[in-house]
Amino acid sequence: MEDTGSMADTHSVDNSEVDPLQDLSDEQLYQLVEETLRANQVLEAETRMFEKYLRRVEPKESPKSQSSMNLGAGSGQSGRDDPGRMAHRKRSKSRSSGMDRTLKLSAEQKCDIAQREIEELREEIEKLKEESEKVLDTYKAIMEEADMRLAETKKEAYEFERDIVKGSVNNRTTKVIAEKVMRYFDDRLRARDTLIEKLRLKNSTLKVQKKKLHLQLKQKEEMGEVLHEVDFNQLKIENQQYLEKIDERNQDLLRLKLMAGNTLQVLNSYKKKLNTLTMESERLESEIQARNDTLSKIDIETDFVETERGKAENINRKLRRQLADYRVPNVMEYVEEKACLYEIQKKVKSWERKVDIADMALKTHRKTWRQMQFGSQQGTPAQWHMMQAAA
Repeated sequence: MEDTGSMADTHSVDNSEVDPLQDLSDEQLYQLVEETLRANQVLEAETRMFEKYLRRVEPKESPKSQSSMNLGAGSGQSGRDDPGRMAHRKRSKSRSSGMDRTLKLSAEQKCDIAQREIEELREEIEKLKEESEKVLDTYKAIMEEADMRLAETKKEAYEFERDIVKGSVNNRTTKVIAEKVMRYFDDRLRARDTLIEKLRLKNSTLKVQKKKLHLQLKQKEEMGEVLHEVDFNQLKIENQQYLEKIDERNQDLLRLKLMAGNTLQVLNSYKKKLNTLTMESERLESEIQARNDTLSKIDIETDFVETERGKAENINRKLRRQLADYRVPNVMEYVEEKACLYEIQKKVKSWERKVDIADMALKTHRKTWRQMQFGSQQGTPAQWHMMQAAA
């Protein structure tokens, strides 16, 4: 009975342990498997990163560490291949917790290793970039050299055809003269030797310059290392002081910018006032000028009126004097003068009538004279002479 009771207890315990998975639905189990696979992939990536780090730090690994890494990789692979063993791992979790504490890395160590790996990858990428740039520069130089050689070859072929093939042909035998061909090649060889000598001198000069630059660079690096080792703390302090000064200068600059903005606003307001006052001043000046012109015109008119007034006063005085000196004539004298005036007017009218009659007679005689002249021009010369004699 005790055995059956213990078996029942173990069976109930097993059922209680299996129940959490049995109660899950298919979708939840699928999600659990997916999460487990993702966790295994993360662990595999971490394991590969740690293996790479260990290979770089310890090139010759001990068999024990190799076997432990193999065991870790195998456990990760088996966990990825068999998701159904999760219950067994849960049951054995309490027993393997002590071993996990000794084998697992802390989060800080993992971050440190990951940071080092990232830096290593960046260095490798930079090296690959530099190498690819060098290869690219080499290919560019080769292409440029090939282009230059092609251009030189074309130029030489053109010159050879111009000077030798066409220019060195004997007119009698229609063959190329050998002496000109030999002279051409000798000239070309001498030109090549001269170019080689120039390039050799240039190469030696560049080597000397390269050595000088390497020495200068080495001296600068040594000075920089000494300075870094000796005065690093001092440089940090000075850097902090300079940063504080920069902050102060930035604050001063901000304050000055605010002051400049306020000053600019005040200046704009004063400019507006000045513009208004300038326009008002121009208007007043134009008005003053107009009034001055009007005043000058009034002065001229006043002078003219004064002159006219003086003349009028003179005439008035003269008339007053004449009026004061005027004496009324006698009545008989007035009648006689009036009768004399009447007679003179009658004579004037009669003479005007006589003048009108004389004008009419003159017009008639002129008309007759014109008719006689017209008739004389149409008649014979003898008649003309007779008319002149009769006249």
